[in-house]
Amino acid sequence: MSLSVDISHALGDFRLDVRFEAPDGVTVLFGRSGSGKTSVVNAVAGLLTPDQGRIEVAGRVLFDRSQRISVPVHRRRMGYVFQEGRLFPHLTVRQNLLYARRVTGRKSQEGLARVVDLLGLGALLDRQPGALSGGEAQRVAIGRALLADPVMLLMDEPLAALDGARKAEILPYLERLRTEAGVPILYVSHNVSEVARLATQVVVLEEGRVLQAGPAGRLLADPGMVRVMGVRDAGAVIEARVLRHSDDGVTDLQFSGGVLCLPEVEATVGSELRVRILAQDVMLAVERPRGISALNILPVQVLALRRGDGPGVIVQLRAGNDTLLARITRRSADTLNLQPGKACFAVLKSVAVAQTDIGLGLHT
Repeated sequence: MSLSVDISHALGDFRLDVRFEAPDGVTVLFGRSGSGKTSVVNAVAGLLTPDQGRIEVAGRVLFDRSQRISVPVHRRRMGYVFQEGRLFPHLTVRQNLLYARRVTGRKSQEGLARVVDLLGLGALLDRQPGALSGGEAQRVAIGRALLADPVMLLMDEPLAALDGARKAEILPYLERLRTEAGVPILYVSHNVSEVARLATQVVVLEEGRVLQAGPAGRLLADPGMVRVMGVRDAGAVIEARVLRHSDDGVTDLQFSGGVLCLPEVEATVGSELRVRILAQDVMLAVERPRGISALNILPVQVLALRRGDGPGVIVQLRAGNDTLLARITRRSADTLNLQPGKACFAVLKSVAVAQTDIGLGLHT
């Protein structure tokens, strides 16, 4: 495991009591504001000293209260990226990128040219921070953190201050970072869309405690997580491969449950993609529909139903080796007599999946 956290800490009336282990990749700390996400990241960085516990990264103990170990911040080799870029305004982009390496004396394994290519910074090197957009500034901040040769990147809601367009601009770079940089990332977010695009593992925090932790695909498709994620954001994530592009503007994706047809996706044939399918966009039928416009009619099996206090029901479905969610009314569930084990069909309009819900696969 890259990261092992087992800490307890009192912050006034708030009590942090968190235990989890994270593999390589992107581990997202997810939860509502005030759930303790930033406090956990600050403890890993050394900016907060827990009352009790132990923190270990890549086999190296950074904190152990019982053994009186607390490695200073500057010796932990953490690259911290905040909500704002926090670039030095009097330095150019190039000088900002090289600053951490000059201060630490460590030469990144990536190298300046590699980081510039990874984050698309070539056209920005001679510019001043004041001339950068929010997304560009965050990419520079990430590059600066990488060039400090960190053992782990810590990202505290790095997209929170950006508008939708800037988020869409930077997300592909974060996906490349996840798959190509080889540096594990601890990422704070309360945005389900970011979690679906980036996370390898998710640690869900609620009132200072770990509610659940595990692979992103499993947690996002867990009906029990809907109350935390929110009904409108409920949905599943599947890994798919680009099968073909058709002349009519439709791209066919192969996944374990069949072929998914979507509006043209800008990816080469054979590319591995990650696709988020919202539960509210999935309809169910007990017989294969005929004469409808929806291109995606997938054979599925009901795994579980979660009935809320209102009129809605979340249905968990098995499609091949993948799991989907459907959000329907209680009346529909009763009319269709849906029960665990029942075979039916999931119906999804091609245009229902937004381009922003399609990203690079974990193994691209």
